[in-house]
Order: sequence, then C-alpha cells, then structure tokens
Amino acid sequence: MQLALQGIGKKVGPEVWLHALNLAPRPGEVTVLLGATLAGKTSLMRIMAGLDAPSKGRLLLDGADITGVGVRQRNVAMVYQQFINYPSLTVADNIASPLKLRQEKNIDARVRELATKLHIEMFLERYPAELSGGQQQRVALARALAKAAPLVLLDEPLVNLDYKLREELREELTQLFATGDATVVYATTEPGEALLMGGYTAVMEQGELLQYGPTAEVFHRPQSLRVARAFSDPPMNLLAAQRSQDGVQIHQGPVLALALAQQTQALAKVTVGLRASALHLQPREGDVLFSGQVELAEISGSDTFVHVHTAVGELVAQLSGVHRLALGEAISLYLSPAQAYVFDAQGLLLRAPERGGAR
Repeated sequence: MQLALQGIGKKVGPEVWLHALNLAPRPGEVTVLLGATLAGKTSLMRIMAGLDAPSKGRLLLDGADITGVGVRQRNVAMVYQQFINYPSLTVADNIASPLKLRQEKNIDARVRELATKLHIEMFLERYPAELSGGQQQRVALARALAKAAPLVLLDEPLVNLDYKLREELREELTQLFATGDATVVYATTEPGEALLMGGYTAVMEQGELLQYGPTAEVFHRPQSLRVARAFSDPPMNLLAAQRSQDGVQIHQGPVLALALAQQTQALAKVTVGLRASALHLQPREGDVLFSGQVELAEISGSDTFVHVHTAVGELVAQLSGVHRLALGEAISLYLSPAQAYVFDAQGLLLRAPERGGAR
C-alpha cells in the first residue's frame, strides 16, 4: 500500500495548522514524525486516518484519490497517547474485537499469539481497569495489530509510560514492525526515540515539514539549523563564527581548520554546530581546546552530561562513563574540527562531519 500526501495543508479559522507539504511514507517501513508539541504531527496523522479533512491538497492511496473518504471507509489502525480500550470487555475480547468484525477463524489462537508477543497473555481474563498503564497500552497495541491494517498510526503511544516501560515497549515495537509489511507512522517529540525506531524520519516544526529521509541521513546531515535543533538530544551547541583564511573562526574561540565551499565569502558570518557527544576530555592530534568551569554535571545511565561556562558561551558535553565533577571546577573540553557542522547566515547547511564520527 502506497500512501501519498500531495500539497496537504490545514487551516482552522485564520490559523495555519499545517503548511502545504508532500510526504509519501514507505510501505513496510516505519516513518517517524519528529517535532515538539504543536509541530503538527497529530493534525497530519488525523488527516492520514480520515478523521479530519485537509483544507487543501490530496491524499492518494495506490494512486486513487481518497481525500474525501472518511475513517470508517479506510483500513487504518491508530494508537493514541491515552490508553483507549473497551472498559466493559476483557483483555481477550478487546484484542479479539477487530478479528470478530472480520469474522475470522481461530480467533482465540490469534489473540493468544498477539498477547504473547506483547507479554500480556497472563491478563487475558482481566478487564482494562485492573491493569497498569503500560499493560493497558499493550492491550491497545495488540488490538491495533489484530486489525492487520495496511496503515498503522501511532501518536506518541509511549509518552505516558515510565522510562523503563518506554524502553521495553519501544524495543518490542521495533521488532514487531521490522517483520511486517504495514506502513507505520510513529509520532514522537524525542530525537532519541526517532533514532531507535530507525526507518525514515520527517522533521516537523510549527506545521512545516522541514526534512524527510532515512533517519540516519537526516540526523547526520540536517539541511538547516531548524532541523539540527529539532533532531539533537541534548541540544546541539551553536556558536557564532565567521569564515577566515584558515577555515572558520569561532567568536572569542579557536579557529577550526575546515574547507568550505568557495561561494562562502571570507568574513561571512556562519554558525558552528557541535554535537554534545563530539566533545571529550582527552586531547587527540589536531583537536582544539575549550577551557571553562563546570556549571552543572548530571549522570544519566552510563553517560555524564556536563554544562560548561566558556569564553564562547555555555557548552554541553556528553561524556561516556561516570565523571564526578564539582561545580566551579576548571575543565578542558576538546574537539576534532572534523566533527563540526557549519551553517550559513540563512541557517542552511554548509558542511557536516563525515559519517562514522562522533554523534
């Protein structure tokens, strides 16, 4: 099944919710809609589902125009942030409901198979109110999978779960969708979740589609500062700079020996972007130095996130391992210039690090 959105836009009164955009999610792949709250992700998914009509543009399904076709006439499965289940039905009957509508055979076996995949087989005779939030969301996911729809829409389905449950379910979903042939669209506000889901990513901001492509490509080569800001966690360090004869001169900082396109004039203002993971504590050949004082140090899992006050501004470094750093402590951060991003005065990408470097 090939779904194609052509010039889709949405206005509510005078307010633009979606600017005209084109998008064709890949069949058999996961397409992640990545963006902050109010980026337009839910509005776009509701149009895909047939719950809302676009103000302009067309939706094509295998080449046929389905723009005016309602949700009841579309074969779509959708899972929301909230745990939406039928409260008067057992878990087993919740999962079985789309199978019964299709009058399938061997319903009990199929229900148990799906429940086992999502680790809720022991709850089949319970009611949703007797389950935890994570268990209820697993029921909703199992029911969506039971529908066997060619288009599966997941609108931040894990956002209301605790961290551990999110990690477990995200991994399970990735495995489930990797073996299916449905077109899956998954909305999230978390860049890390987009990277873990893989597939393709569409970065959205304030109703605009900024960039779409393979997730790794969008992450490593953001076409603009707006994409780089949206697809970085922690946020990318952005530093004012200008082109110099030797490369790029960071304001009140070191020179990065970088080759830029010849059309970038000497002394032209640019912005240097540094991923937090590109900064490290031990110098390597060719590195440049940023000296400063520790403002904040947070240990998260196996990494330490350090906020450092430097002459070029505050830098955030993501350091592997656990580092005990005192507030106000002097610290030296090092960077390979090859790991720097450079954006022009309009915020468009001039250079990106070669693939395989620090993330």
